[in-house]
Amino acid sequence: MRVLIIGGTGKISTAITRYLLERGESVVHYNRGRQPAPEGVATVIGDRTDHASFEAQMREAAPCDCVVDMMGYTPEDAASCLRAFGGRTGHLIFCSTVDVYARPPRAYPIREDEALGGRNTYGRNKVVCEQILMAAHERGELPVTVFRPAATYSDEGWLCDSFASGTRTLDRLRRGRPVIVHGDGQSLWVATHRDDVGPPIARAAGDPRTFGRAYNVAGEEWFTWDRYYQLIAGAMGAPPPTLVHLPTDLLAQVSPSRAAICAENFQFNNVFDNAAARNDLGFAYTVPFVDGARRIIAWLDAHGGLDNSDDDPLYDRVLEAWARLGEAMVRELSEAGGR
Repeated sequence: MRVLIIGGTGKISTAITRYLLERGESVVHYNRGRQPAPEGVATVIGDRTDHASFEAQMREAAPCDCVVDMMGYTPEDAASCLRAFGGRTGHLIFCSTVDVYARPPRAYPIREDEALGGRNTYGRNKVVCEQILMAAHERGELPVTVFRPAATYSDEGWLCDSFASGTRTLDRLRRGRPVIVHGDGQSLWVATHRDDVGPPIARAAGDPRTFGRAYNVAGEEWFTWDRYYQLIAGAMGAPPPTLVHLPTDLLAQVSPSRAAICAENFQFNNVFDNAAARNDLGFAYTVPFVDGARRIIAWLDAHGGLDNSDDDPLYDRVLEAWARLGEAMVRELSEAGGR
């Protein structure tokens, strides 16, 4: 089978590529050529966002049995994908996201038939992409399968957090400095290693059972955000963390660029049902989060260390302001007989 991956060198794409190669498939990447492809993988260099050029390149390329679109973010991308591959491929796999779901959901765990909505531009665009592609599937233009991963990490990189950027929260944890947590720290979070997300997507290539379906591929180890930071601290040998809870809406106003995701996603429980991917495609959660966190920390320490949290003065100003204003509020209400 000849499989074209639009992207190919990102977190999830890397795992998909590796699994396909191990299975003996022929793999081609389409990307800007900024990262080297694995041995045995051909790369077509181009810019997917230049739709006319992309479509021309795909018309000139040899047909593929399956196309895996890891770089479709806008309705225009989805429409371009149909023009490029309609009638020219036996199967299109589209990487979407759990951010397409309406929040809060009707019930937990969130299944693939949950109402779609999306609370940010990224999620809403992915909803429209799915709708465009599934409509083409229903018209018989080409078979389509959709995957919805949640937060996915690799051994190289960083972990999601409430307020800091880069790896500064990890530095704060290692140094025993207070860490901001949105809300009361009790919403549920889930994270999945790419080695668990990639294989079921690769297995779907050319599988008729998956045509016209959507699949969750998320983690299965749910923990509160408080517990999340405690696990990371333990994984890096840091002291038990001092966690400071701030209202989610307030954080989002203090710094929309950092904390909007808390209001759009983190404040809600991220608990997803993977039964369909498990039954059809052998999805399995095999990398415990603590092990994954240890691997990330080890990689970061071996490649330049953590970002210095001293370079983020806003973080400590927020903590100082919260402590000061909270104390003033308690004092004011106490003096007024509020107790």
